[in-house]
Amino acid sequence: MEKKESLKRSSEQKLKSDTGNTKKPNWISNKAVDIIKLILGICLLPFVYSSTVAFLVQLKCINTSLQNYFWAGVVTFILIYLFVSEPGWLYNFGHKLLEFIFSFFQPLVKVAPYLLPVYTITIFFIYLILAVFIKGSWLINYTMFLFGVSLALHLIFSSKAVRSKKGDILKSNYIFGFSFIYIINLGLFALFLNIIFNNFSFVDFCNDAYSLAGGIFKAVFSQLFKV
Repeated sequence: MEKKESLKRSSEQKLKSDTGNTKKPNWISNKAVDIIKLILGICLLPFVYSSTVAFLVQLKCINTSLQNYFWAGVVTFILIYLFVSEPGWLYNFGHKLLEFIFSFFQPLVKVAPYLLPVYTITIFFIYLILAVFIKGSWLINYTMFLFGVSLALHLIFSSKAVRSKKGDILKSNYIFGFSFIYIINLGLFALFLNIIFNNFSFVDFCNDAYSLAGGIFKAVFSQLFKV
C-alpha cells in the first residue's frame, strides 16, 4: 500500500516538473517575441512621423475649404468621444462586418478589422458612385467631413483595442501594432485622396515619407556609430 502511494506521489511530482519545464520555454519564447515586436515598433516610429508629415504636406494641395471640412470631422468625433458618448457599438459593428467578409480566410479575420477602416472605405466607394450622378460641391464637402469622422473613429478605437490587450507588459504589441495600423490607414486614405483629387499625389506622399524616415534612420545611425 505504501509502495503504491509513493509511486503515485513520484508520478505526480514528475508530471508537475514536466509541466513546469514546458511552461518555462513558452514563457521565454513569448518574451523573445515581445522584445522583437518592441524593436520593430520602435523602428516603425520614424515612419509614423514621416508619413504624418508627408500626408499633411499633400493635404495642403487640396482646396482649403475641403481641408477644413476634413479637420472639422476629426474634431467633431473627438468632441463626441470625450464629452458626449463613446460610440463603441459603431466600431464593433464595423469590426464584425469585416470579420464576416473575411471569414473565408482565418488569418485575415484577426488582422483586417484593425488594419482596414471599414467606414472610410465605404464612404469612399459611395462617393465614387454618387459623383457620377451628383455634380454639386456639397457632395465632396460632406464626404471630406465624413472621412474625418470615420478615420478618427477607427484610429481611436483601434488604439484602445490594441492597448487593452492583457499581458503586454513591455507595450510591444501596442507600439508595434498601432504604429502599423496608423501607417496602413494613412497610406490607404492617401490613396483614396489621390483618386479623388488631381492635386493630391500618392507617389509624392510615399516618396516624401520614405525620404524623411530614411533621413531619421541615417541621423540615428551616424550618432550611434559616429559614422
